[in-house]
This record gives sequence, C-alpha cells and structure tokens, in this order.
Amino acid sequence: MNSQEVRLSAKDILDKEFKTSMRGYNPDEVDKFLDSVIQDYEAFQKKVTQLEQENQKLRREMKQQSERPQRQTPTPSAGSTNYDILQRLSNLEKKVFGSKLYD
Repeated sequence: MNSQEVRLSAKDILDKEFKTSMRGYNPDEVDKFLDSVIQDYEAFQKKVTQLEQENQKLRREMKQQSERPQRQTPTPSAGSTNYDILQRLSNLEKKVFGSKLYD
C-alpha cells in the first residue's frame, strides 16, 4: 500500500505506549479497545490487499481481451430469418389446429 495513505500499521498500534496520569484512562480498557482496533485494522489491510490483487487480475484479463482480435458473429440475412419464422409459424399451426388445416 502507499505509505501516504496509511500512516499506522497494526504493529504501530500494538506498540503504542500511553502516559498515565492521576486521572487518566483505565489501561486495561485502553488495551482491550486497541486490541479490537488492531483486529479490525488487520482485517482491513487483508481486504485491501485482496481487492488490489483482484483489481490487477481483472486489468490483466481486460488487457488480454482487448488485445485479442474481435470475432464478429455473422448476422443472419433477412431471407433466412423470414424463412425460419415462417417454418416456426407452420409448426405452431400444425400443433394448434392439427392436421385439419392441411387436409
């Protein structure tokens, strides 16, 4: 990750020492909270790494796709399309009306 974006690591949070004063926070509560922050932070870093890897993979795939010659599927001509529609219509009429239509 870019060091300008993330200033703390999980280890930095773990190693942080706080000064205690007479009316300061309870050190045990602070430690418990920082432990949960560290867990969330590690999960966040793992997810960011996973997403960066996925992003790189998808960029490579997209680049490969763009470098391949594009094959165009031939469009059926109007005559063959009309013939196909007429054939389907004929089959449908036979099913619906039976052989009475062609007797």
